[in-house]
Amino acid sequence: MNRERERQNLRLLRARDAMDRDYAHPLDVPALAGLAHLSPSHFTRLFRDTFGETPYRYLRRRRLERACALLRDTDTPVTDIALMVGFESLGTFSRTFTEVIGRPPTRYRAEVAPVHVPACFIKAWTRHGGFG
Repeated sequence: MNRERERQNLRLLRARDAMDRDYAHPLDVPALAGLAHLSPSHFTRLFRDTFGETPYRYLRRRRLERACALLRDTDTPVTDIALMVGFESLGTFSRTFTEVIGRPPTRYRAEVAPVHVPACFIKAWTRHGGFG
């Protein structure tokens, strides 16, 4: 029994790794279940029991994590980010992002954008001893 559970866990990890790697591609439960050699309903049940969330929620979370990084670290337009992380429309992306993150993507970007620090301050600060 324990040996079978280990095999199932390895199959689930194979499917989760595919989600981590291919989050931007269209992925559905039947295809992921096929990677794990399980029926879709059994796969969903085992995935939730093992990882604490359904495959759909896990994939959505991975996509939103990547979107947050892109919003924070690039000037890429929000529409392009939505498509880059696997959402089919800006509307679905914005609604889902706001629902999960608690604010729209553009507001998130404005609130977490790095502050521009002039080069002269960086040079002075990183010089031996810093300011003073």
